Amino acid sequence: MSSSTLLSRRDLAFLLYDWLDVTRLTDRPRYAEHSRDTFDAVLDLSAQVAAEHFATHNKAADATEPTVDGGRVRIIPQVKAALDVFAQTGLLSATMDEAVGGMQLPHAVAEACFAWFHAANVGTAAYPLLTRGNANLLLTHGSAEQIDTWVRPMVEGRFFGTMCLSEPQAGSSLADITTRATPQDDGTYRLAGTKMWISGGDHELAQNIVHLVLARIPGGPPGVKGISLFIVPKVLLDEDGRLGPRNDVVLIGLNHKLGYRGTTNTLLNFGEGVHRPYGRAGAVGYLVGEPHQGLAQMFHMMNEARIGVGAGATALGYTGYLKSLGYARQRPQGRPVADKDPTAPQVPIIAHPDVRRMLLAQKSYVEGALALILYCGRLLDEEKTAPAEADRTRARLLLDLLTPVAKSWPSQWCLAANDLAIQVHGGYGYTRDYDVEQHWRDNRLNPIHEGTHGIQALDLLGRKVTMRGGAGLELLLETIRATVTRAWKAEGFAAELAAPLGTAVDRIALVTRRLHGTGDPELTLANASLYLEAVGHVVIAWMWLEQVLAVEALGSPEGAEGEFLAGKRQAARYFFRYELPKTVVQFDLLDSLDRTTLDTREDWF
Repeated sequence: MSSSTLLSRRDLAFLLYDWLDVTRLTDRPRYAEHSRDTFDAVLDLSAQVAAEHFATHNKAADATEPTVDGGRVRIIPQVKAALDVFAQTGLLSATMDEAVGGMQLPHAVAEACFAWFHAANVGTAAYPLLTRGNANLLLTHGSAEQIDTWVRPMVEGRFFGTMCLSEPQAGSSLADITTRATPQDDGTYRLAGTKMWISGGDHELAQNIVHLVLARIPGGPPGVKGISLFIVPKVLLDEDGRLGPRNDVVLIGLNHKLGYRGTTNTLLNFGEGVHRPYGRAGAVGYLVGEPHQGLAQMFHMMNEARIGVGAGATALGYTGYLKSLGYARQRPQGRPVADKDPTAPQVPIIAHPDVRRMLLAQKSYVEGALALILYCGRLLDEEKTAPAEADRTRARLLLDLLTPVAKSWPSQWCLAANDLAIQVHGGYGYTRDYDVEQHWRDNRLNPIHEGTHGIQALDLLGRKVTMRGGAGLELLLETIRATVTRAWKAEGFAAELAAPLGTAVDRIALVTRRLHGTGDPELTLANASLYLEAVGHVVIAWMWLEQVLAVEALGSPEGAEGEFLAGKRQAARYFFRYELPKTVVQFDLLDSLDRTTLDTREDWF
């Protein structure tokens, strides 16, 4: 397999085939037309298109941000050219039904494919990522007519999609949104309001933009229970599906971001009257499903997007790691500390233990995170296609619990990997001559995208671990303990890692009971972010033990394959010796019910 500085093709093959055994899925009717050959072909196609059409304009899109000229958004032409090629691959509908033009690929394989595009150019990749999520939501909650009208053009790459949730005065508090949707005699609605932070909210990369907008129907209940979901296209369609008049959706301005600079991020006004479709003001919208179910429906897209954010963070960390690894192998500097001869030739910096420490840390973060993302994809495959309903339910429950971890852990620790990639490059790392500074800037957005760390932490500790009477948490702990048991039985290196992971799993159970036994919700949730980080580290340690078991099953081959497997073992050793022990202090602090942050008064700052 050819080497790449975007992702490791060998690592993807190991995770998909040697560990997750995705070829077994081809025994199921949905995937019966596939084989390892078709999986490899689409992975190779993804790697090729990402390298040739996405990576080639990554720095240009970063340096030349979108601008507004006379109300029109200007984007460098390479972005549209790349997206046109992407549309031709069919990857927009990789996991969708054949009936709507989909490939019916397993989700685990599709996540691996899309990781190439995240790594190559996360700004350009954001457009199809959002469009895919938009289409999947409508496939689940939309009517047959809405699917035919809006999803099929998105699958073909003619229309792109967005999600419009936040508003300037509400931020992440969706209970406070005020955009209203007034019902009309013809069954449509007219929307009026402002939406903020809308990625892909305006551009000319496609014929149309399909906005999914949260709004309130007058007379509905207050708070999140009164939110409905609407399709609000930028351009309306006539009865034959052809482009018609402009809808009353107006671009107010672009937000200028630290990273993801190639993705337009917009402030949009709906219904201000600049455009007057069919002779009057108001953005024409079409209700999705039943009234007042909008937030539950939007969570379909949000949860997909959260895992997508984690996947993007992982890919950015991974490409930064590979580039710093390549630099460390080529950059001569200094001599071993034991070599006192100043005339001796300099050695590549990878010869220095501290550089190897930074590389090992990156490797342990990014390869652990990639395993988690693909594992979540495999759970989605089980949820959709497992023959037994009990197995489908189990996969759904475990995926629900892992979603906040899959979003937040890579966003924190693969960003840390990018930080280390800059450090490995030394002074060159923070110059624009090298890619790693841009990867850090791009990745710094991901701890905020689709719900901050704090929001994910509240979701995990406040909702996910208590759902169904704690069944989700119990399932996670049971699943990790099963891996620990397998490791004990395997003996050798895997057994060495079993004891600390088993102890950490027990701490999760005890600390969770302690936190939820306070009777004080504020105290329970005061240190939720610390809980998320500690649980995340335990989950990644589990991912590493799973990989070690897969490595041990492959035996001891010689040559490059042997070196690859040895690298896996060493990264696992690093994570268990340097990272997992951090959770001991974190669990101790959580167990103490510390009130430091809770008792800090505003006027003390």
